Amino acid sequence: MIFRPFYRFETGCASYLFGCGGQGLACVVDPLEADVDAYVAFAEAKGMRIRHVFETHVHADHRSGGRALVARTGARYGLHRSADVAFPFDPLDDGQTIELGNTVVRVLHTPGHTPESISLVVSDLRRGPEPWFVNTGDTLFVGAVGRPDLPGHERENAASLHHSVHVRLLELPDDVEIYPAHFAGSACGAGLSGKPSSTVAFEKRWNVLLALSEAAFVDEVVGNTPPKPAEMNAIVRFNQGRGP
Repeated sequence: MIFRPFYRFETGCASYLFGCGGQGLACVVDPLEADVDAYVAFAEAKGMRIRHVFETHVHADHRSGGRALVARTGARYGLHRSADVAFPFDPLDDGQTIELGNTVVRVLHTPGHTPESISLVVSDLRRGPEPWFVNTGDTLFVGAVGRPDLPGHERENAASLHHSVHVRLLELPDDVEIYPAHFAGSACGAGLSGKPSSTVAFEKRWNVLLALSEAAFVDEVVGNTPPKPAEMNAIVRFNQGRGP
């Protein structure tokens, strides 16, 4: 497998390009508008075609490069089928798999940060069928979890987030690597680590939020949210395809 993270340290944003080098098939997860040229250049340098673009959710803190990247490459654009957007996309369902040669991507619906949030569990069949890593979007960060308040109904969302983390993500094998959409510097959660990746086992051991009961978890994440991202409403409208 070819795997390349793209980090924006000034904003704490992360996106990912990975796929099967042998068959030259790649995908990009949570692309940023500012990095579209970089994704295309890296894929071309590796002799890969970007066949899929995935958004783990509709982002509120940065302009997505998803539609621009699809226009450049002809890739398919995947979001959870419940995503509230005004453009055509491939609706993704919980448990669905997408094959990119020896790279297999399995969709987990992990609502809480937003209703349409997904995580992507990735395997490399050359290593075996077991999952290697998971893109957790804004559901689970290193040392933190996503904020539940941006769509409203924050207590209900926080309870959903607790369920998604414990029942979906922490049930993955301990050695599965975690690659979230943000790290320190982002406003999408409180207490994010400056380290941009982790493992399931490390988060079980050191992420203090994961040891809380559901009621205590809800109280903590609802009561400890940072200020909303700058220009959030305009960014969301753009990412939904409803604004310039």
